[in-house]
Amino acid sequence: MPDCPDSDEFLLQATGRGDMAAFSRIVERHQTWAWRVAYRFTGTEEDASDIVQEAFLRLLDASGRYRPTAKFRTYFYQIISRLCLDQAKRKQPLLLETVPDTPDPSPDITDTMMRRENAIAVRAALDALLPNQRLAIVLRYDENLGYEEIASALETTTKAVERLLARGRERLRDMLGRRENFF
Repeated sequence: MPDCPDSDEFLLQATGRGDMAAFSRIVERHQTWAWRVAYRFTGTEEDASDIVQEAFLRLLDASGRYRPTAKFRTYFYQIISRLCLDQAKRKQPLLLETVPDTPDPSPDITDTMMRRENAIAVRAALDALLPNQRLAIVLRYDENLGYEEIASALETTTKAVERLLARGRERLRDMLGRRENFF
């Protein structure tokens, strides 16, 4: 895979040799999902942007030492995950009024109010989870990662991921009650 000139692994190794155009391609490919993970974890655009910027800086710094022993995406998920968890240790979660998503072009007022109430409740419930549980939930349900990928990103075992997800889901159910489709 690293031999393919279009692979992320190859591009990161080229970055390590000073090819900044290769690094630009990596940023273009991965900035959207990286920001989405950080935003879903932190709940704020500012914190998400800070995490993603720091993640790319760390990636650039490590590019000279990078050896493709795992898929690039797994490696980058580890960096994002560590930064999210570090941020959670430094800062108390912030309850948001809304969760920015693409709005329905023609919702009725009752639907809008219900969605907003649900979004606020889900955000508050996510913020109340332990950081590892919250990140496991985000990676599983927002990013659709498998248990092994999550375990690699969190640098733990698949069994630990199963427990994190089970406890996180249980706590969310307790906090959210009978709200529909929060997973």
